[in-house]
Amino acid sequence: MLSFVVRRFAVAIPLLLLTVTVVFLVFALIPGDPAVILAGETANQATVEAIRQRFGLDRPLIVRYGIYLRQMARGDLGTSIFSGVPVTQEIWDRFPKTLELAVSSVALAVVVGILLGIAAALKRDTVVDRLATVIALAGISIPGFWLALLLIYIFSVQYRWFPTGGTGGWRAFVLPTLTLSVFSIAYITRITRSLLLEVIGQDYVRTARAKGVPGRSVVLKHALRNAMIPLVTVIGLRLGVMLTGSVVAESIFAWPGLGRLMVTAVNNRDYPIIQGVLLTFALTFVVVNLLVDLLYAMLDPRVTYN
Repeated sequence: MLSFVVRRFAVAIPLLLLTVTVVFLVFALIPGDPAVILAGETANQATVEAIRQRFGLDRPLIVRYGIYLRQMARGDLGTSIFSGVPVTQEIWDRFPKTLELAVSSVALAVVVGILLGIAAALKRDTVVDRLATVIALAGISIPGFWLALLLIYIFSVQYRWFPTGGTGGWRAFVLPTLTLSVFSIAYITRITRSLLLEVIGQDYVRTARAKGVPGRSVVLKHALRNAMIPLVTVIGLRLGVMLTGSVVAESIFAWPGLGRLMVTAVNNRDYPIIQGVLLTFALTFVVVNLLVDLLYAMLDPRVTYN
Protein backbone atom coordinates (compact mmCIF):
# COMPACT_ATOMS: atom_id res chain seq x y z
CA MET A 1 0.00 0.00 0.00
CA LEU A 2 2.91 2.36 0.74
CA SER A 3 4.23 1.99 -2.79
CA PHE A 4 0.74 2.79 -4.12
CA VAL A 5 0.60 5.99 -2.05
CA VAL A 6 4.07 7.01 -3.26
CA ARG A 7 3.10 6.38 -6.88
CA ARG A 8 -0.07 8.42 -6.54
CA PHE A 9 1.81 11.39 -5.11
CA ALA A 10 4.46 11.03 -7.82
CA VAL A 11 1.73 11.28 -10.45
CA ALA A 12 0.22 14.26 -8.63
CA ILE A 13 3.44 16.32 -8.77
CA PRO A 14 3.25 17.08 -12.54
CA LEU A 15 -0.45 17.86 -12.15
CA LEU A 16 0.23 20.35 -9.37
CA LEU A 17 3.10 21.90 -11.36
CA LEU A 18 0.81 22.31 -14.38
CA THR A 19 -1.85 23.90 -12.17
CA VAL A 20 0.67 26.33 -10.69
CA THR A 21 1.98 27.26 -14.15
CA VAL A 22 -1.45 27.87 -15.67
CA VAL A 23 -2.66 29.90 -12.69
CA PHE A 24 0.53 31.97 -12.60
CA LEU A 25 0.35 32.79 -16.32
CA VAL A 26 -3.37 33.56 -16.33
CA PHE A 27 -3.24 35.99 -13.42
CA ALA A 28 0.05 37.52 -14.54
CA LEU A 29 -1.24 38.32 -18.03
CA ILE A 30 -4.76 39.58 -17.29
CA PRO A 31 -5.27 43.38 -17.29
CA GLY A 32 -5.01 45.21 -14.00
CA ASP A 33 -2.03 46.28 -11.90
CA PRO A 34 -2.19 45.28 -8.21
CA ALA A 35 0.26 48.08 -7.41
CA VAL A 36 -2.26 50.66 -8.66
CA ILE A 37 -5.03 49.05 -6.59
CA LEU A 38 -2.85 48.99 -3.47
CA ALA A 39 -1.60 52.55 -3.92
CA GLY A 40 -4.99 53.97 -4.84
CA GLU A 41 -6.21 55.68 -7.97
CA THR A 42 -5.01 59.09 -6.75
CA ALA A 43 -1.44 57.94 -6.07
CA ASN A 44 1.36 59.33 -8.21
CA GLN A 45 3.51 57.24 -10.54
CA ALA A 46 6.49 57.22 -8.17
CA THR A 47 4.43 55.60 -5.41
CA VAL A 48 3.08 52.97 -7.80
CA GLU A 49 6.59 52.16 -9.06
CA ALA A 50 7.89 51.86 -5.49
CA ILE A 51 5.16 49.33 -4.68
CA ARG A 52 5.87 47.38 -7.87
CA GLN A 53 9.58 47.18 -6.98
CA ARG A 54 8.79 46.18 -3.42
CA PHE A 55 6.76 43.15 -4.52
CA GLY A 56 8.91 42.31 -7.55
CA LEU A 57 6.20 43.18 -10.05
CA ASP A 58 8.68 45.14 -12.18
CA ARG A 59 10.71 42.03 -13.02
CA PRO A 60 10.24 39.99 -16.22
CA LEU A 61 7.54 37.32 -16.17
CA ILE A 62 9.96 34.39 -16.49
CA VAL A 63 12.05 35.70 -13.58
CA ARG A 64 8.99 36.04 -11.36
CA TYR A 65 7.90 32.52 -12.31
CA GLY A 66 11.29 31.06 -11.44
CA ILE A 67 11.37 32.88 -8.11
CA TYR A 68 7.86 31.63 -7.33
CA LEU A 69 8.77 28.01 -8.08
CA ARG A 70 11.89 28.24 -5.94
CA GLN A 71 9.95 29.72 -3.03
CA MET A 72 7.16 27.16 -3.42
CA ALA A 73 9.69 24.31 -3.24
CA ARG A 74 10.69 25.67 0.18
CA GLY A 75 7.07 25.89 1.31
CA ASP A 76 6.97 29.67 0.87
CA LEU A 77 3.99 30.82 -1.20
CA GLY A 78 4.94 34.47 -0.99
CA THR A 79 3.37 37.43 0.77
CA SER A 80 -0.04 38.95 0.28
CA ILE A 81 0.21 42.16 -1.73
CA PHE A 82 -2.79 43.67 0.01
CA SER A 83 -2.29 42.68 3.67
CA GLY A 84 1.44 41.98 3.81
CA VAL A 85 0.78 38.68 5.63
CA PRO A 86 2.49 35.47 4.39
CA VAL A 87 0.20 33.48 2.11
CA THR A 88 0.77 30.26 4.06
CA GLN A 89 -0.39 32.01 7.24
CA GLU A 90 -3.54 33.32 5.53
CA ILE A 91 -4.37 29.84 4.21
CA TRP A 92 -3.57 28.17 7.52
CA ASP A 93 -5.92 30.55 9.35
CA ARG A 94 -8.80 30.11 6.88
CA PHE A 95 -8.60 26.44 5.90
CA PRO A 96 -10.02 25.01 9.20
CA LYS A 97 -13.20 27.06 8.74
CA THR A 98 -13.67 25.79 5.19
CA LEU A 99 -12.96 22.23 6.36
CA GLU A 100 -15.55 22.50 9.15
CA LEU A 101 -18.21 23.71 6.74
CA ALA A 102 -17.38 21.10 4.09
CA VAL A 103 -17.27 18.14 6.50
CA SER A 104 -20.56 19.10 8.19
CA SER A 105 -22.24 19.56 4.80
CA VAL A 106 -20.97 16.21 3.51
CA ALA A 107 -22.04 14.45 6.73
CA LEU A 108 -25.56 15.86 6.40
CA ALA A 109 -25.69 15.02 2.70
CA VAL A 110 -24.50 11.43 3.26
CA VAL A 111 -27.01 10.69 6.03
CA VAL A 112 -30.04 12.28 4.36
CA GLY A 113 -29.10 11.25 0.81
CA ILE A 114 -28.48 7.59 1.64
CA LEU A 115 -31.67 7.32 3.71
CA LEU A 116 -33.75 8.89 0.93
CA GLY A 117 -32.06 6.70 -1.67
CA ILE A 118 -32.74 3.52 0.33
CA ALA A 119 -36.36 4.51 0.89
CA ALA A 120 -36.84 5.28 -2.80
CA ALA A 121 -35.27 1.99 -3.90
CA LEU A 122 -37.23 -0.17 -1.44
CA LYS A 123 -40.50 1.66 -2.23
CA ARG A 124 -40.03 1.80 -5.98
CA ASP A 125 -42.87 3.38 -7.97
CA THR A 126 -44.70 4.45 -4.82
CA VAL A 127 -45.40 7.84 -3.27
CA VAL A 128 -42.14 7.62 -1.30
CA ASP A 129 -40.15 7.04 -4.48
CA ARG A 130 -41.85 9.91 -6.29
CA LEU A 131 -41.33 12.26 -3.32
CA ALA A 132 -37.63 11.37 -3.13
CA THR A 133 -37.31 11.93 -6.88
CA VAL A 134 -38.95 15.36 -6.64
CA ILE A 135 -36.65 16.33 -3.75
CA ALA A 136 -33.60 15.16 -5.71
CA LEU A 137 -34.68 17.02 -8.85
CA ALA A 138 -35.33 20.22 -6.90
CA GLY A 139 -32.00 19.99 -5.08
CA ILE A 140 -30.06 19.64 -8.32
CA SER A 141 -32.00 22.40 -10.10
CA ILE A 142 -31.97 25.16 -7.46
CA PRO A 143 -29.00 27.55 -7.82
CA GLY A 144 -26.87 27.73 -4.70
CA PHE A 145 -26.78 31.54 -4.45
CA TRP A 146 -30.58 31.78 -4.78
CA LEU A 147 -31.08 29.11 -2.11
CA ALA A 148 -28.71 30.93 0.25
CA LEU A 149 -30.59 34.21 -0.14
CA LEU A 150 -33.94 32.43 0.29
CA LEU A 151 -32.78 30.75 3.51
CA ILE A 152 -31.53 34.08 4.86
CA TYR A 153 -34.83 35.78 4.05
CA ILE A 154 -36.98 33.07 5.65
CA PHE A 155 -34.97 31.94 8.67
CA SER A 156 -32.94 35.07 9.44
CA VAL A 157 -35.07 38.02 8.37
CA GLN A 158 -38.60 36.70 8.87
CA TYR A 159 -38.27 34.31 11.83
CA ARG A 160 -34.85 35.40 13.20
CA TRP A 161 -33.93 31.83 14.07
CA PHE A 162 -30.41 31.99 12.69
CA PRO A 163 -27.88 34.78 12.06
CA THR A 164 -27.48 36.15 8.55
CA GLY A 165 -23.77 35.38 8.53
CA GLY A 166 -20.51 35.19 10.39
CA THR A 167 -19.40 32.61 12.95
CA GLY A 168 -20.10 31.94 16.59
CA GLY A 169 -22.11 28.99 17.88
CA TRP A 170 -23.98 26.23 16.12
CA ARG A 171 -26.68 28.58 14.80
CA ALA A 172 -24.21 30.23 12.43
CA PHE A 173 -23.43 26.77 11.06
CA VAL A 174 -26.95 25.84 10.01
CA LEU A 175 -27.73 27.96 6.95
CA PRO A 176 -24.32 27.64 5.21
CA THR A 177 -24.38 23.89 5.83
CA LEU A 178 -27.86 23.56 4.34
CA THR A 179 -26.88 25.66 1.33
CA LEU A 180 -23.84 23.53 0.57
CA SER A 181 -25.49 20.18 1.26
CA VAL A 182 -28.72 20.48 -0.76
CA PHE A 183 -27.13 19.67 -4.12
CA SER A 184 -25.13 16.80 -2.62
CA ILE A 185 -28.24 15.38 -0.90
CA ALA A 186 -30.04 15.29 -4.24
CA TYR A 187 -27.06 13.78 -6.06
CA ILE A 188 -26.40 11.09 -3.43
CA THR A 189 -30.11 10.24 -3.29
CA ARG A 190 -30.25 9.56 -7.03
CA ILE A 191 -26.99 7.57 -7.03
CA THR A 192 -28.01 5.49 -3.99
CA ARG A 193 -31.39 4.67 -5.49
CA SER A 194 -29.89 3.67 -8.82
CA LEU A 195 -27.15 1.51 -7.26
CA LEU A 196 -29.51 -0.25 -4.86
CA LEU A 197 -32.02 -1.05 -7.59
CA GLU A 198 -29.19 -2.64 -9.55
CA VAL A 199 -27.77 -4.59 -6.58
CA ILE A 200 -31.12 -5.76 -5.19
CA GLY A 201 -31.74 -7.71 -8.37
CA GLN A 202 -28.51 -9.73 -8.01
CA ASP A 203 -28.57 -13.46 -7.27
CA TYR A 204 -26.81 -13.23 -3.88
CA VAL A 205 -29.46 -10.81 -2.58
CA ARG A 206 -32.28 -13.13 -3.64
CA THR A 207 -30.41 -16.04 -2.06
CA ALA A 208 -30.08 -14.17 1.24
CA ARG A 209 -33.79 -13.45 1.24
CA ALA A 210 -34.57 -17.09 0.41
CA LYS A 211 -32.50 -18.16 3.44
CA GLY A 212 -34.69 -16.05 5.68
CA VAL A 213 -32.23 -13.23 6.35
CA PRO A 214 -34.14 -10.23 7.79
CA GLY A 215 -34.89 -7.48 5.31
CA ARG A 216 -32.82 -4.88 7.16
CA SER A 217 -29.75 -7.12 7.11
CA VAL A 218 -30.24 -7.85 3.41
CA VAL A 219 -30.27 -4.13 2.63
CA LEU A 220 -27.51 -2.95 4.97
CA LYS A 221 -25.08 -5.89 5.03
CA HIS A 222 -25.49 -7.22 1.51
CA ALA A 223 -26.98 -4.73 -0.93
CA LEU A 224 -25.76 -1.40 0.48
CA ARG A 225 -22.24 -2.59 1.26
CA ASN A 226 -21.71 -3.81 -2.30
CA ALA A 227 -23.05 -0.51 -3.61
CA MET A 228 -20.71 1.53 -1.40
CA ILE A 229 -17.64 1.52 -3.66
CA PRO A 230 -19.15 3.74 -6.39
CA LEU A 231 -21.00 5.64 -3.68
CA VAL A 232 -17.75 6.36 -1.81
CA THR A 233 -16.34 7.76 -5.05
CA VAL A 234 -19.28 10.14 -5.32
CA ILE A 235 -19.00 11.18 -1.67
CA GLY A 236 -15.26 11.79 -2.01
CA LEU A 237 -15.80 13.95 -5.07
CA ARG A 238 -18.52 15.92 -3.31
CA LEU A 239 -16.19 16.56 -0.36
CA GLY A 240 -13.54 17.84 -2.75
CA VAL A 241 -16.08 20.04 -4.51
CA MET A 242 -17.33 21.47 -1.21
CA LEU A 243 -13.80 22.22 -0.04
CA THR A 244 -13.00 24.02 -3.28
CA GLY A 245 -16.41 25.29 -4.34
CA SER A 246 -17.67 26.99 -1.20
CA VAL A 247 -16.95 30.44 -2.64
CA VAL A 248 -20.61 31.42 -3.05
CA ALA A 249 -21.78 30.20 0.35
CA GLU A 250 -18.84 31.71 2.22
CA SER A 251 -19.27 35.05 0.46
CA ILE A 252 -23.02 35.29 1.11
CA PHE A 253 -22.81 34.15 4.73
CA ALA A 254 -19.58 36.07 5.49
CA TRP A 255 -17.91 32.81 6.45
CA PRO A 256 -14.16 33.39 7.03
CA GLY A 257 -12.89 30.49 4.92
CA LEU A 258 -10.79 30.02 1.80
CA GLY A 259 -13.68 30.79 -0.52
CA ARG A 260 -14.19 34.26 0.90
CA LEU A 261 -10.43 34.80 0.97
CA MET A 262 -10.37 33.91 -2.73
CA VAL A 263 -13.09 36.43 -3.61
CA THR A 264 -11.31 39.19 -1.67
CA ALA A 265 -8.00 38.35 -3.36
CA VAL A 266 -9.58 38.47 -6.84
CA ASN A 267 -11.12 41.88 -6.14
CA ASN A 268 -7.76 43.20 -4.90
CA ARG A 269 -5.69 41.52 -7.66
CA ASP A 270 -3.78 39.80 -4.86
CA TYR A 271 -2.01 37.27 -7.08
CA PRO A 272 0.03 35.45 -4.38
CA ILE A 273 -3.16 34.72 -2.41
CA ILE A 274 -5.00 33.54 -5.53
CA GLN A 275 -2.16 31.23 -6.52
CA GLY A 276 -1.79 29.86 -2.99
CA VAL A 277 -5.51 29.15 -2.58
CA LEU A 278 -5.79 27.44 -5.98
CA LEU A 279 -2.72 25.33 -5.19
CA THR A 280 -4.34 24.35 -1.89
CA PHE A 281 -7.53 23.38 -3.73
CA ALA A 282 -5.59 21.21 -6.18
CA LEU A 283 -3.65 19.50 -3.39
CA THR A 284 -6.91 18.91 -1.50
CA PHE A 285 -8.41 17.10 -4.49
CA VAL A 286 -5.32 14.89 -4.74
CA VAL A 287 -5.49 13.94 -1.05
CA VAL A 288 -9.26 13.31 -1.14
CA ASN A 289 -8.95 11.05 -4.20
CA LEU A 290 -6.14 9.14 -2.52
CA LEU A 291 -8.24 8.57 0.62
CA VAL A 292 -11.13 7.35 -1.54
CA ASP A 293 -8.85 4.82 -3.23
CA LEU A 294 -7.63 3.57 0.15
CA LEU A 295 -11.20 3.15 1.39
CA TYR A 296 -11.93 0.74 -1.44
CA ALA A 297 -9.85 -2.01 0.20
CA MET A 298 -11.69 -1.53 3.50
CA LEU A 299 -15.06 -1.96 1.81
CA ASP A 300 -14.09 -4.79 -0.55
CA PRO A 301 -11.23 -7.19 0.37
CA ARG A 302 -10.96 -8.18 -3.30
CA VAL A 303 -9.48 -4.76 -4.09
CA THR A 304 -5.67 -4.75 -4.07
CA TYR A 305 -3.05 -2.11 -4.87
CA ASN A 306 -0.59 -4.28 -6.79
